[in-house]
Amino acid sequence: MATRRLETSHGTASFDFGAQYFTVRDPGFARQVAVWADLGLASRWPDARDDAWIGVPTMNAVLRNLASHHDLRLGHHVHGLARAEGKWRLLGNHPVADQFDKIVLALPAEQTAPIMTLHDFELARAALFARSQPCWTGMFAFAEPLALEHHILRDAGLITWAARNSAKPGRDGPESWVVQAAPAWSTANLEHAPDVVAPHLLAALADANGQALPPLLASSIHRWRYALSAGTGIGNLWNADIGIGACGDWLLGPRVECAWISGQTLAARMLDTATLTGASQ
Repeated sequence: MATRRLETSHGTASFDFGAQYFTVRDPGFARQVAVWADLGLASRWPDARDDAWIGVPTMNAVLRNLASHHDLRLGHHVHGLARAEGKWRLLGNHPVADQFDKIVLALPAEQTAPIMTLHDFELARAALFARSQPCWTGMFAFAEPLALEHHILRDAGLITWAARNSAKPGRDGPESWVVQAAPAWSTANLEHAPDVVAPHLLAALADANGQALPPLLASSIHRWRYALSAGTGIGNLWNADIGIGACGDWLLGPRVECAWISGQTLAARMLDTATLTGASQ
């Protein structure tokens, strides 16, 4: 649920360049989305599908709301964990002096596995066998609207999805498109540089447009190396003895809602452990 802004001569262009929308099936998630909607942070997006929801005014607005209740520290590249005397330390390029009682890895399976393996190989097995598909994503702002009548484009050449981001509820700014390449194409071109990928995405968008694209105001290319998870159905991972766990969509299914449920169910297990531990003391 990521958003990027680019400054242009026609104003600021905004792009939701990760998850394009989310759906609601679980009752608990429905209650959470209702809270976001009441706060003006979420809205339906019928252009995508009847049950599609998005963050407002950006896809990451709901994440900012959730994070506002916590001591969130950014800018730390954590590449490992160390445990001593019942406490965890984060290992990375920027030393973190704090010690922690519990650790949750909310990462793609491919990044969870090498960290988890050193501390609980049995838990790590789920991550070792999970696989994600990549996705090259282009963000393009134009001086004029494209000729495309609809705001959504699906399965057009190498494009698996493209959306007129500036037409989403709560958005403004110049004509802005998010273009996501199909998994097979992204895999075949995974290690190419962004400036090599961009012309291909623009050419595919031009083909779908049926005519030359308007002047390009700004662009950005992002490689989601671990974009699409099949989901293992496990839900979450938790080792109460040493206080380490994992959550994420890859443990349940490839939807925003699945990531939320995974985190909620892991939190419930952690709280149950804490309650039982307290009762036994």
